[in-house]
Amino acid sequence: MTTAAIIGCGDVSSVHFAALAGMPDATLVAVCDADPGRLAAAEAAHGVPGYADHLDMLATARPDVVHICTPHHLHAAMAIDCLERGINVIVEKPLAHTLEEGRRVAAAAEQSSARIAVCFQNRYNATSQAMRELLDGGTLGRVLGASATVMWHRTADYYRDRPWRGTWAKGGGGLMMNQAIHTVDLLQWLVGPVAKVEGSASTRALAAVIEVEDTAEFAAEHDNGTRSVFYATLANPVNAPVTLDITTENASLSLRGDLTVTYSDGTVEVVPERVLDTGGRSYWGASHELLIKDFYATLHEPGSFWIDAAEAAKSLQVVKDLYAQAYPDHAGRVA
Repeated sequence: MTTAAIIGCGDVSSVHFAALAGMPDATLVAVCDADPGRLAAAEAAHGVPGYADHLDMLATARPDVVHICTPHHLHAAMAIDCLERGINVIVEKPLAHTLEEGRRVAAAAEQSSARIAVCFQNRYNATSQAMRELLDGGTLGRVLGASATVMWHRTADYYRDRPWRGTWAKGGGGLMMNQAIHTVDLLQWLVGPVAKVEGSASTRALAAVIEVEDTAEFAAEHDNGTRSVFYATLANPVNAPVTLDITTENASLSLRGDLTVTYSDGTVEVVPERVLDTGGRSYWGASHELLIKDFYATLHEPGSFWIDAAEAAKSLQVVKDLYAQAYPDHAGRVA
């Protein structure tokens, strides 16, 4: 039996609790949160000891796996504390709120006997997996280009409820770090690592409550020479489906919830996305549980987990490169 603990009992922890509840070979042994109210609620709901301090929890409960569901600025230090003790880690995105902290996590992971996974769960979506298989299969030919959009909506109350979200110091950024980084990850995973980014970021709708961006765009040059374009905003009136379009020599792939593949001979195939009641918000997708189960199932395999710190650092680098251009007078703040 693999023992688990969750640090951070706020919003996204719900999908981690649900995933663990559905895994017969894993058992929750502790929860941790600095907020007394959230901690008490988690203790009561799950019937396990609660801790206000994560180091106390690590020393006392000694879990095999720790799920880190805290604000961004706490990810790196907590992950490193676990890895240095040989405790496996599942951490919510982003890997860290700064590039330097991300590098520290990657270094700690290289030196640890434990594994780390970063929650870019959308790679487990049925549509994402289908796109990867088609691109790897060779029949589509060379990738000619790609585009992606994230057209979502957030209110002032969303930020007032969790003030860390709207700050550089604790969030590490805004829209690009907290929402759109999932799509950035998919774009670079499917099309190829990004060599160069040119873009901008601004605050169009939420300047009264946040100091970070709510709108951004960029054009990226990938290592393989392919160009992609990206646009994201939280000023949309609704949470529209994420779009991701990839054009190849022999087909076009269009993600709009489901995946539509249109071949050059006119043949059309549709790959439906799975729909699950995860107990979370619809825009989190349906694949958290798949990532978590895969991590537990491969814990004792040699090598790193496939979405480890080094892999997660790729999308973090893209976002931070964009920030460096958008906010050249505040390099230390956005790095």
